[in-house]
Amino acid sequence: MPASTSARDVFINCPFDPTYKPIFWAIVFTVLRSGFSPRCALEADDSSENRLSKIEAIIEECRYGIHDISRTEVDGDPPLPRFNMPLELGLFLGAKRYGNRDQKTKRALVLDREQYRFQRFISDIAGADIHAHGTEPGKCVEQVATWLRTQSRDPKIPGGRKIAEEFEIFRSQLPAICADRHLEPEELTFGDFAELVAAYLTADID
Repeated sequence: MPASTSARDVFINCPFDPTYKPIFWAIVFTVLRSGFSPRCALEADDSSENRLSKIEAIIEECRYGIHDISRTEVDGDPPLPRFNMPLELGLFLGAKRYGNRDQKTKRALVLDREQYRFQRFISDIAGADIHAHGTEPGKCVEQVATWLRTQSRDPKIPGGRKIAEEFEIFRSQLPAICADRHLEPEELTFGDFAELVAAYLTADID
């Protein structure tokens, strides 16, 4: 029997390289601060599990999906584009289009550096409302927070600028938070970071 989507789970489809990490962390923080649970391919490190199967299972369980397609430029030798993000976006849209009634409730936010840049490499989604973050974590926070509040109709979600301010405060305190846990900020896994954010928010809000 197909899994039901969770109304509080958010699939995050984005690059995981060090250069992108400030935006990734900003998205994770915003999802948690908005009262949702972030999900992504990094949540379980199990070499016995096929990566695509794991992603498919996570997509199936998530009502919401945040997809950043800003890093599709060519890289490496020979230079080739990175298509993981468009592929996972396609899986999410396919689940919404061809899935059962529960899957059809899915909602997607598509992010890029510039609003219309995607038309040069994935023109099939022309007409979709693409949100530009300009590679700025604060602007990304605003986009994600506004979208989650609008889609969920949850009035308890703060404004994006408020969450962006909170994220900057958290980021400034992260080295000290990590030191208390005998961790280095650079070595934090997705699970580590999500746990630290959740603990921080619980203590701060309470």
